Amino acid sequence: MENKELLQTIRESLVDGKLSCARAYQIAAVYDVELQEIGKICDEEKIKIAGCQLGCF
Repeated sequence: MENKELLQTIRESLVDGKLSCARAYQIAAVYDVELQEIGKICDEEKIKIAGCQLGCF
């Protein structure tokens, strides 16, 4: 899995420039990557995660 594909999917999933935590979990499951990888890509691209299920963001 290339980060470019993940990044494209993440960007397509943004609402008001943010990725929902639930959607991050879905993307990780669909692409069979760890949630940390999604978080790393979001950090690198300055994408905020919203609606965190754990209250972290």
